[in-house]
Parts: sequence; structure tokens; C-alpha cells
Amino acid sequence: MRLLGAGDNVVDRYLDTGVMYPGGNAVNVAVYARRCGAESSYWGRVGTDRAGDVVLTALRAEQVDVSGVRRVPGANAHADVVVVDGDRIFKDSDDGVSDFELTDADYRRLGDFDVVHTAYSGSLIEAVPRMAGHTRVSFDFSNRYAEPYVARLLPHLYLAAHSGSDLDDEQVEALLADGLRRGARHVLVTRGGAGARLATAAGEFRQPSVAADVVDTMGAGDAFIAGLLTGLLAGESPTAALTRAARTAAGACAVSGAFGHPAPIPAPLLPHPQGERS
Repeated sequence: MRLLGAGDNVVDRYLDTGVMYPGGNAVNVAVYARRCGAESSYWGRVGTDRAGDVVLTALRAEQVDVSGVRRVPGANAHADVVVVDGDRIFKDSDDGVSDFELTDADYRRLGDFDVVHTAYSGSLIEAVPRMAGHTRVSFDFSNRYAEPYVARLLPHLYLAAHSGSDLDDEQVEALLADGLRRGARHVLVTRGGAGARLATAAGEFRQPSVAADVVDTMGAGDAFIAGLLTGLLAGESPTAALTRAARTAAGACAVSGAFGHPAPIPAPLLPHPQGERS
């Protein structure tokens, strides 16, 4: 199975510890799909700074193909994170050079992959219908349920993924039903510790969460998507694919950052103790 993650990448900068980790939805799905046994690639724009080095080095270490990465002069995308009472709080962020568009040649190459995954956080929202003309498309909406583009994209999706930790059972049912009605082949709602639910034309399937030694939940939802996609496209039943996905997500929770590979934040970028830039 060949999976492509296309669009966003980032370094998550943990200001409390002075460490940054590579990540971004498309990157994380590509990495965890590779760990699940798929051939995996990432396409996107990476900066020429130290953060860009961290992203590329980690992808290569994870054996994700980066031949489609474009190195662009400038700063890589980043998100600043602090931990308050055990919870991650996102502070400043910057998209850097990450705005990414597909060329005509890129679209033609999509047919080499069994599925391409992208997300609300990237720049390929409007490209999804054309992408779906070349291969299966997986899209992570996160908790952007009400965005106007949701209805436009659903008819083109192999997998429509939502984060529904803040939804009650009735709202989850409505989200699943609406996704199927509008044409998505699989509709997923992950709910953190409450597990996940998957709707298909064959019915609805529930997956409880898997016990994990939680170090950091960053990237766990992306890992779930990767496990589900690799299972479904390998011919597993929805039940087996969901079990694979839950175990993959539990593994993601056991490492710091989305998938490890820590690097020190360059000293000039660390905040001054009084909150000023040094």
C-alpha cells in the first residue's frame, strides 16, 4: 500500500523544555503509515532554517520518501506549545513557507498512490475534488464541522475524519450520517478516551480506546487515521482496521512530540524569562 501525505508540516516548539519536534497533520500520517508497513511519501514546502532541517531529517530517518518536498528559502512553519497542569496550550504560531500547491505534474503523479491524505490545516482544501479524480483522498476536518467547505469536500472523500471529543452521542450520530449521505465512503469520529466511531455503507463500528502509557497526546489522532487507512486499504475488516488504528494511536501517546525526534530550539528563539524575546 502506498500513502502520500500532502500539505502541512510544522515544528512544535515546547517552550517549557526548550525542545522542538517535527510534526504537522500530513507529516504525522505519512510517518505512522510507514510504521504500519505502508510505503509512504510526503509532499510539501520546507524552510531552509534549522526547523526545516529537523523535519527533513526526521522524515528520512522514518524512511518516508521526501523526493516531492520543495525546500524554500525562509522560515519553516512552527507552533509554540506550553504545558499547563498537564495540558498542552498552543501559543504563537506561524505558517512560514508552508503554503503548498500542486502542479499539473503533481496531479498526474497522484495515481501512483493508493491514497493521499491532507487536512484543514494545509493549503489543499480547494484541490481535493481534482485530487479525487486521480486517487482516493483522506481528509482530516478536526473539529471544523461547520466550515462551508465541508459539504463540498465530502462527496470526494474515501475517508472523512473528525475530532469529536466535544460532541455528545446525538451530535456524533448526526455527523456520521451526514458524511455518508453526502458521499464520503468512510466517516470517522475520534473521541479521545471515549474511543472512536466509524460509519460505512456496511454499517457503523465502534472502537474503545486502548490503554496507553501517556507521555504526550500530540499526533495521536493522526496516528489513528494512519492506522485506519493502512488497515482498510490492506483489506482488513473495519473492526480489525479500527483495532490497528487504536493501537497505533496508543503508541503515539507514549512518545514526546507527534512521533519523537527531539531537537533543541535555537537559543535566539527561546522566550525571555519575563516573556520577551532574547
